[in-house]
Amino acid sequence: MSAVEGFPDAFPGRHYESLPDGRLQCNVCPRHCKLRDGQRALCFVRARQDDQIVLTTYGRSSGYCVDPIEKKPLDHFLPGTPVLSFGTAGCNLTCSFCQNWDISKSRELDRLLDQAPPARIAQAATELGARSVAFTYNDPVIFLEYAVDTAHACREAGLKSVAVTAGYVTAEARKDFFGPIDAANVDLKGFTERFYQKLCSAELQPVLDTLEYLVHETDTWVEITTLLIPGENDGDEELKELSRWVVRQLGPDVPLHFSAFHPDYKMKDKGRTPIATLQRARAIAKDAGVHHVYTGNVHDEHGQSTFCPSCGEVVIGRDWYRLTQWNLTMDGEKGACGSCGTAIAGVFEGRPGDWGPRRLPVRLSD
Repeated sequence: MSAVEGFPDAFPGRHYESLPDGRLQCNVCPRHCKLRDGQRALCFVRARQDDQIVLTTYGRSSGYCVDPIEKKPLDHFLPGTPVLSFGTAGCNLTCSFCQNWDISKSRELDRLLDQAPPARIAQAATELGARSVAFTYNDPVIFLEYAVDTAHACREAGLKSVAVTAGYVTAEARKDFFGPIDAANVDLKGFTERFYQKLCSAELQPVLDTLEYLVHETDTWVEITTLLIPGENDGDEELKELSRWVVRQLGPDVPLHFSAFHPDYKMKDKGRTPIATLQRARAIAKDAGVHHVYTGNVHDEHGQSTFCPSCGEVVIGRDWYRLTQWNLTMDGEKGACGSCGTAIAGVFEGRPGDWGPRRLPVRLSD
């Protein structure tokens, strides 16, 4: 934590308590940062001002962009539809391999160039034809108040909300944060405490707790992403343990994405993840019983398409972010394989979207 000047635009925060020594303890994430007046938490955006903890990035964004929902990645949530995406600055993890480090590791809050209150974001998403709004680019847990208010505004406008998160959040804040969230992609960075401690200065168990909470105690649609880093978290045994845990604790229908690492931030000594590694991981997860396993950050039509777990036919074909086949039928509100009628887990509509791979940057402030 570091001492800073006042926070004139700060928004009152939630989930903190007073300690006997006069400090305030932030209870949003398991770090439980303990702050004296004028100090910021490790995430850099939650800070103490007088006798409260405040959020210093409420209403401020590093930018807005309309993306394909598959880029989050979410393959079983309104396929083919556009999602208005945005992030702020800062992060509560210290991942040396961060792929969005220019945003998540930013300490220059003045670089948050666009501003919009929650209702304006929902309005813009509607005007742009988006079906949902995603909190992404940096972890939305640290801007909880802004994300939650925006998710409620989206719900009032008939839109869905999506959280792309590492899931490093306390049980106290978890219910508040995910309450209005319709879908989440949780970044399960590895499956050992060693990995989390060495490369993220964090712990694995709170992330596993978040995943179990989401699947068993909420209606939030959940998918998981693991970035495979050569020599760090791509061993056969670790992948087997991860996959078996998903099947045992979450169920076989929770989609699992294995994505390719590229050298960046503080980890430039590692090479890119070979596509063969992703395909090996996919095979291991399928053998463990995960029904839907995907490869990411590479061109792999087979590994990015959805197959029926019963008959093996293609249900949704994908080439990068473009849908190439649609063999999904609706059985009431549930999706089903058009070939054999087997239920396909997810949140689907009668017809797919046609947004494709387009990326549309937008400005919301005047």
